[in-house]
Amino acid sequence: MPFRFRRSARLGPLRFNFAKGGLSSISLGGRGASFNIPVARSGAPRTTVGLPGTGLSWSVEHAHDRPAAIPAGTGEGLPNTRRLRPGQLDALKQSLLAVLRQKLFAPGSTGDRFWDYGLVSRLLADGPLGARTTGLLALIETPEAMEAYVLRSQGQDDLKRRAHRCIEAVQEAGRLASARGCLPQA
Repeated sequence: MPFRFRRSARLGPLRFNFAKGGLSSISLGGRGASFNIPVARSGAPRTTVGLPGTGLSWSVEHAHDRPAAIPAGTGEGLPNTRRLRPGQLDALKQSLLAVLRQKLFAPGSTGDRFWDYGLVSRLLADGPLGARTTGLLALIETPEAMEAYVLRSQGQDDLKRRAHRCIEAVQEAGRLASARGCLPQA
């Protein structure tokens, strides 16, 4: 069994636990019962109750019950950058993809009209666009293209960047369609 070394400091009822990268978590309580809040490590807050001296304890991790939301601005509403456990990244990809579809391409929305009328393909074929704009529009040309782009993400931060690019692509497509007068009225 490998050795572990726990570095911590107490300040009143709080214990600050440190790892190589800095503050790892904050604990409240002591022998028999404690509540641990992660700061720079994966996992949710955890409550532990035990019988001191016996080695018996019971621990429960409190899940985050926050609804997914489309980010406004610089990342509000997206999950934080903690590392994910195996399988969580795939679940996060699927839930983020569902949120993008719901918020950006809901029935009757501007994004939905992009796909219904093939407007993104028309914008790409119509005239000269910069390389960056062409790349953005290609991300949302079809539902399958957007899904493939989001599902190719390699990590949580990459997934966030890809979601932001999809949002940026819809905004750019809306701006271009309005400027060229090719967006049909709802």
